[in-house]
Amino acid sequence: MRVRLVLAAAALLTAAVAPLAHAGGADGHHAADRPAGSQLRDGLFTNGLFVDAYGTVADDSTVTLSGTYRCLDDGAGPVFVSSTLVQGDRSTGIGGTRAVCDGHLHTWTNRSVVKDPAYVPGAARVEATLLQLSGTGLPLPRFLVTEKADVELR
Repeated sequence: MRVRLVLAAAALLTAAVAPLAHAGGADGHHAADRPAGSQLRDGLFTNGLFVDAYGTVADDSTVTLSGTYRCLDDGAGPVFVSSTLVQGDRSTGIGGTRAVCDGHLHTWTNRSVVKDPAYVPGAARVEATLLQLSGTGLPLPRFLVTEKADVELR
């Protein structure tokens, strides 16, 4: 039950504050400019998050987004990869994946059924966040890395 509460709180906090993270959290470089799974900070490569160039939208309106991430330490609390899909004037959170923060490169995949209206194949934008929940009581979000990427939905 407690795990469900933490996951629900993470989803709500991510949806509520994700626009703030995107305003100043990204390092401003395209993924191709950095080593895979890394972010340059103080001359050292640390946490990183990347979005694959393609996502899918199935006949049943299931949207699937994916990419890779790397994080170094989850000792302060659980870390999640959240993603938001933007197409036209529509923006929807697409799932969330628990991250393994061991310094190695990992893949992430988020899925969600999105209807009324459904997303369509074509150009879109993904805003992904590596988010850590920390603190006692109600956990607070700490944005480790954000990434914005243009994608093609197939």
